[in-house]
Amino acid sequence: MAHLRESTDKALKLLRTLPRVQIGNLRPNPNSKQNDKRGRAQHGGDKHGAGNKGSGQRQNFMRLGYETGNQPFYLRFPYEPYYKGHHMRREYPPISMLQLQVLIDTNRIDISQPIDIATLCNSGLMTLKPAELQYGFQLTDEGLDNFKAKINIEVQHASEAVIAAVERNGGVIRTAYYDPRSLHILSNPKKWFEKGVPIPLRMLPPQDAVEYYTDARNRGYLANPEEISKERLVLAQKYGYELPRIEDDPNYEMLTAAKDPRQLFHGLEPGWLINLVDKTIVKLKTT
Repeated sequence: MAHLRESTDKALKLLRTLPRVQIGNLRPNPNSKQNDKRGRAQHGGDKHGAGNKGSGQRQNFMRLGYETGNQPFYLRFPYEPYYKGHHMRREYPPISMLQLQVLIDTNRIDISQPIDIATLCNSGLMTLKPAELQYGFQLTDEGLDNFKAKINIEVQHASEAVIAAVERNGGVIRTAYYDPRSLHILSNPKKWFEKGVPIPLRMLPPQDAVEYYTDARNRGYLANPEEISKERLVLAQKYGYELPRIEDDPNYEMLTAAKDPRQLFHGLEPGWLINLVDKTIVKLKTT
């Protein structure tokens, strides 16, 4: 009985010290309630982040340009003729004269040899993607004041200021067209030679590019050489520099080296077969 009396006194003493039982201090036992949802997003995680019903939950991805029944953007606005055939336009990735000078200074390009698409791609820093309608490189005028190299370079597009900067140093610049198959070969010559296929002919430019590549002011590879000589002098007078005489230059043969309009590689004729394993060149038999 004494033990029971002590327990009762202890319980009453505890009740006197505890706060009154009210709605505000009622709490469930710890870990007695478990949330069956992940508690994420608007619906508490039961939609798995995919929204509520419809094609959004069923991975029924709509086609590009579809606006769920509304009139799409490309039909809401009038047709703009400027963009006609834009997906077929030729692209010319830029390479600045500053980049070209850096490639020369770091010995990634040998200026004792003519420079073309194959030379730029073999540097390891320039890439060309003919599948994306890239038809070669255009030489831009960034850094032309600091360009000091004397080179023989062939690009696909160049402005008047760029041409003047190259010729001011005693160099030669030429613009030339390459068809997609030729660009594919020049962008990775080793891969093409490993196939054991003869070098094909380069195609002539299409009708809309003939005017550019036959113009001596653009130094087109189909232009008259006499007209190019006249335009070199005219450009030197326009920009106020003395045109160096290429004829007196010790690198005259390198500076005047040019490909045939149907030729892909310097020193390699169309129809030749390059054997990298035996390091031999199989030439066509002349009759």
